[in-house]
This record gives sequence, structure tokens and C-alpha cells, in this order.
Amino acid sequence: MLQGPPLNPSDACTASAWLGLMREITGRGVVVRRARIVSAPVSDYIRFGHHVTVGNVAAGEQVRWLPRRRASDLALPGNDFWLFDDNLVVFLHFTGDGELFPDGDEERTTDPAVVRLCSTAFEAVWERAVPHEEYLPS
Repeated sequence: MLQGPPLNPSDACTASAWLGLMREITGRGVVVRRARIVSAPVSDYIRFGHHVTVGNVAAGEQVRWLPRRRASDLALPGNDFWLFDDNLVVFLHFTGDGELFPDGDEERTTDPAVVRLCSTAFEAVWERAVPHEEYLPS
């Protein structure tokens, strides 16, 4: 976004295997919700992510954004995670540069206490977060 021609989010939507998968599963009625907690002012990386998220939304994902200042009193897991069907949590582990560990380091658990923690945390974030269409990165 900082160099080169502006990205057309609809082009990104048709080009991405992930977004194709999202179109397929949301088309079957599966609900996919993504919440992003972001610092303000947002970085160029987050601004770019917000710009291309229109493709995720067009593919059927529901996306909300929560400014970090509004998350101070929430108990949150220490790592990003995906929660599947309220019975599986996949934690993602990132390097200090924000990249996934090269060996695909992820942690999976079905431990009911961990699943409950993540589900409760996600719902608290979701309730406070701003829908993508209404969130304006600062």
C-alpha cells in the first residue's frame, strides 16, 4: 500500500485461497468471526490489514476491531488463537518480528478449561469491538 499501485480489495478477494475457503464454508452457513485488538494510532501494517479486510467480509467473515485501550479490563489469553466449534483451541505462536514460527509452531488443545477461557475472552472482545464497516483506523 505504501509503494506501488493501490490494491483493489476485490482483486485480493478473488485471488486468495483463504478467501475462497471462507466463501465456501460461509456459503454452507458456517459462521466465521474474527476479532482484532489493535493499538492506536495504528501502524501501516494494521492500516493495510484493515484495507484488505473488505475481502474477508465479502467472503462471508464477520470482522470486528477493538482498540487496545478498550480491552484493559478484559482477561485475554497470551497468544492469538482460533476457536473451533467451542471445543478446540489452536494457539498461534509468533516471533518477535510478528511472523509465525517457521516450523509452524502452533498449540492445539481441547482442554475444557482452556476452551472456556478462550470462548469467554472472545465473546467479551466481540461485544465491545466495532464492526469492520464502522471502524476507522486512526
